[in-house]
Amino acid sequence: MTKKELTFKEGYEVLKKNAELLESQEEPDIDNLMKIVEESMSAYKACKSRVDAVQQALNETFKE
Repeated sequence: MTKKELTFKEGYEVLKKNAELLESQEEPDIDNLMKIVEESMSAYKACKSRVDAVQQALNETFKE
């Protein structure tokens, strides 16, 4: 089964949720830390990919 690629908005929401979760913890939840980090890295890659694609499209558009 293939994972659905996250949209920028979905990836941003995951990053925001995980950052808020980590900031609000009084004690680190080491048991879930790897899951949070892996989820965040996947979301970051999806967001970066979309930003890079938009930047490339804009560069092509305004190349003249």
